[in-house]
Amino acid sequence: MPLVLNDEQAMLRDSARSFVSEQAPIAYLRRLRDSHDETGFSRDLWKQFAEMGFAGILVPEAHGGLGLGAVEAGVVAEEIGRTLAPTPFLSTAVLAATALTRGGSDGQKAQYLPGIAAGEMIATLAADEGAKHRPAKTALAATRAGNGFRLTGAKTFVLDGHVADLLIVAARTAGIPGDPAGITLFLVRPGAKGLTTERTVMVDSHNAARVDFDDVAVDADAVLGDVDGGYALLEGALNVGRAAVAAELVGVGEEAFTRTLGYLKERKQFGKFIGEFQGLQHRSAHLFSELEVTKAAVLKALQVLDENADGAAQIVSVAKARAGLSAGLAVQEAVQMHGGMGMTDEFDLGLFMKRARVGQELFGDANFHADRLARRNSY
Repeated sequence: MPLVLNDEQAMLRDSARSFVSEQAPIAYLRRLRDSHDETGFSRDLWKQFAEMGFAGILVPEAHGGLGLGAVEAGVVAEEIGRTLAPTPFLSTAVLAATALTRGGSDGQKAQYLPGIAAGEMIATLAADEGAKHRPAKTALAATRAGNGFRLTGAKTFVLDGHVADLLIVAARTAGIPGDPAGITLFLVRPGAKGLTTERTVMVDSHNAARVDFDDVAVDADAVLGDVDGGYALLEGALNVGRAAVAAELVGVGEEAFTRTLGYLKERKQFGKFIGEFQGLQHRSAHLFSELEVTKAAVLKALQVLDENADGAAQIVSVAKARAGLSAGLAVQEAVQMHGGMGMTDEFDLGLFMKRARVGQELFGDANFHADRLARRNSY
């Protein structure tokens, strides 16, 4: 498949770019950050996202969504990366919608997906339990109790977890931490007895939370997918999330690069524009090539996810690792080429650097994905 967007996808890109630049510019993130907003995003703006169809981009048409694919979700994520718009797109429209669509029963889909598509329900995936992304090391215990289970343990870095209306929780029903077998996904509502959430704002001012489970009771109907067989479903949702984060990082890197090129063409030193100095030209050319290769890798990952092709997980790992590295390079070069003012909070580049750093860690950094790729190829 050609590594270019088709006409419909290009129209979606233009629509998303226009919408986020007008409705959620970087000034919007600054206002939320400086006001210490408890929600961390505007629910009214998220409703507008839903009206544009973005909240339901991965929700089947039968449940009120657009029924599109990973490529389209990546297109929207990339544009969000250009303005750093704080929204529950990743947590709700990507991770939760994917898990529910792939693993939900007819009743579960009918109960939750329409609310996600309408922008009325915030849902998220609770997978990690430590500082690093290691989903197979799930230790949160789910023990059988009557006709259901009781959950005990904690989850960290749960995106939008403090405001979520639904938590999709990875818990261990069998085996030991590190064993992919024995993981089960549960649908848990935040009002459950014994469940507490604590918001942990990340360095980029986006939402995360720690969620503690103290003997939280759920019934058998709360199981998403199969008991003891939830790891494949978890990884499937995470792969779409990883590709979406990679796409967002492409947007972050390209916007930082675009702003840097503009500065090189207007800043004068020693009687000439600094963009005329060959050293800066070489660095800019290298960064451009890195971003272009990454953009192709990310689009390929999104395409193979839609095709459900063999080896999709490996291609996603390549894309996520490259996106983190190239976005990190882009923001680092941007700050250096802007000089001292690039370090100030008043200048937007610092916000891009913070988002790139968080994005590098989300759902696995370059080291995690290099190891994952090596293991899948028996190295």
